[in-house]
Amino acid sequence: MADQEVVLTVPASFDAAARELTLKAAQQAGLPNITLIEEPQAAFYAWLERMGEGFRKQVAAGDVVLVVDVGGGTTDFSLIAVTAKDGEVALTRVAVGDHILLGGDNMDLALAHTVNQRLGAGGKKLDAWQFNALTHACRQAKETMFADAKLAKSPLSIPGRGSSLVGGTIKAELTREELTRVLTDGFFPKTRVTDAPQSARRTGLAQMALPYAQDAGVTRHLGAFLARQARAMAGAHDAPVKVEGKAFVHPTAVLFNGGALKAAPLKDRVMEVLNDWLAADGGAPAKELTGAELDLAVARGAAYHGWARHGHGPRIRGGTARAYYVGVETAMPAVPGMEPPVKALCVAPFGMEEGTKADVPPQEFGLVVGEPTRFRFFASSLRRDDRVGAMLDDVAGNDELEEVAPIETSLSAKEGNEGKLVPVNLQAVVTEIGTLELRCLERGGPGEWKLELNVRMKE
Repeated sequence: MADQEVVLTVPASFDAAARELTLKAAQQAGLPNITLIEEPQAAFYAWLERMGEGFRKQVAAGDVVLVVDVGGGTTDFSLIAVTAKDGEVALTRVAVGDHILLGGDNMDLALAHTVNQRLGAGGKKLDAWQFNALTHACRQAKETMFADAKLAKSPLSIPGRGSSLVGGTIKAELTREELTRVLTDGFFPKTRVTDAPQSARRTGLAQMALPYAQDAGVTRHLGAFLARQARAMAGAHDAPVKVEGKAFVHPTAVLFNGGALKAAPLKDRVMEVLNDWLAADGGAPAKELTGAELDLAVARGAAYHGWARHGHGPRIRGGTARAYYVGVETAMPAVPGMEPPVKALCVAPFGMEEGTKADVPPQEFGLVVGEPTRFRFFASSLRRDDRVGAMLDDVAGNDELEEVAPIETSLSAKEGNEGKLVPVNLQAVVTEIGTLELRCLERGGPGEWKLELNVRMKE
């Protein structure tokens, strides 16, 4: 396996830390030759492979394909623009959504809680182990009922405990009304595109854990994504998608992926809501791209991507899905109780391609060497016109920037230079596997230090 080209897929919205951990896990597993690809892109590659040359009959220059990927634990949105280049169809990933921990697992839990409340009202109380069994039973019932629209209900069995494991089995059922109310209406509600997801904290204390989505409405997250990308593209001078006069990006086609969307009622609801938004905003209805194979699409697409990389098929371009910045401390006189503001220096603009490098225009930068220090990094999916070397003022309160995982390290230093500032020039490189290398080159000297941050998926 160490000699093979291995393509790993991850959610498009994985942050830099998660992507870096994915690469480290692969290396520890003995897989040094890794290419990363976003799962929605892998799904689109699978659709391309399945359609063959016929894909040109379903999409054409000017189309904007929305990939909606709802899996077991995450929801991903991506936009792929179809353009014409030298007479050939060109595909460019122009946007990805934020990391949304919301998926089929949430749906199974919602059904289990619904049934559990009914059981509790009847005097039957489940312990944690039995509730887990109920959740699993609800998942099976959900899949059975979505596969057969004629079923009005599906039986559920929850094992008893101890010596009454079999004899104490609790019987219940999941009804079609509950399935529609809890999943279709609960997770895919009919909303307006302006209905933002709820994000307010409900209590003063919260348990530190994974950043689960607070709003279960997938359609509200979708509306926020399309509206936010329209605002970002409206200010970009070379955006491949036209958004002038539109409240949100208008997709012309939708490709579904993820096990949760094998259910036709859920896909139909997404198309219904999206087309209602389009009609209200003066747009034409979007169509669903047929021929997707939701169970195996990501794996098949990853393999096809590896084949396409060797020149055997169309490639999806796009570069970095966000612009990236490094924090630079501002020089200022000491003031009691006040820390120097941190500015954000653009080191990788939106869309910077793999295998390219960019020199940051010379400025007075000093690198701390020989002692533990912390490098702060920021990302933005909204700022599309910033070029390498652009400096943004105080990052505090800038809602266009999102801070990503910092790098804490101690850079090597010559004897006597510990703790000193070494004058450096900066150079950014996006490597072939999708990592951002920030190279600090000693001005007038041989010193070179490298910071590596995984920033994107390989196209």
